[in-house]
Amino acid sequence: MAIRAAAVGDVPLILGFIRELAIFEKAEHEVTATEGHIRRTLFGEDARARALLCSVDGTDAGFAVYFFNYSTWQGRPGLYLEDLYVSPAYRDQGAGKAMLQHLARLAVANDCGRFEWSVLDWNEPAIQFYRSIGAVAMDEWVRYRLTGDALARFAGVSETEAGPASAPAPRRTSVPPAG
Repeated sequence: MAIRAAAVGDVPLILGFIRELAIFEKAEHEVTATEGHIRRTLFGEDARARALLCSVDGTDAGFAVYFFNYSTWQGRPGLYLEDLYVSPAYRDQGAGKAMLQHLARLAVANDCGRFEWSVLDWNEPAIQFYRSIGAVAMDEWVRYRLTGDALARFAGVSETEAGPASAPAPRRTSVPPAG
């Protein structure tokens, strides 16, 4: 088993794993990412997220996408695992655990105070696995999300001003004062 940082040449593979994950999560219709999005957001000059690939006996078996966030209470960075996916043929071979351990080592090496992720409430095998490694559910926290039209409306911009999802990300962002 080998785990490595993804490279720009892996973009089609990463997008393929994203689609497999979406099918598994019964949400394939929600995937709007393109190779261009993945190339820009994981490998572009201002990329904030990173990806790992796992291979088993030389065959690509899964991926993980993560980024560093920040804990004000700890005054330290954290590592957030956005997605972890292992193709069905390679499950129960330790690939998922190996990627999680690799990420845990990255978190420790980067002085992170925590390593976090989310799991769908119906994914009982994953929940049991996470418990077995010592992870604790944050049951008192409820996740909220703004996307699409609701995000644009709340930001006070029209859909036209928000631009298409494929538009390049701005280099610098200034946030107007709350009010």
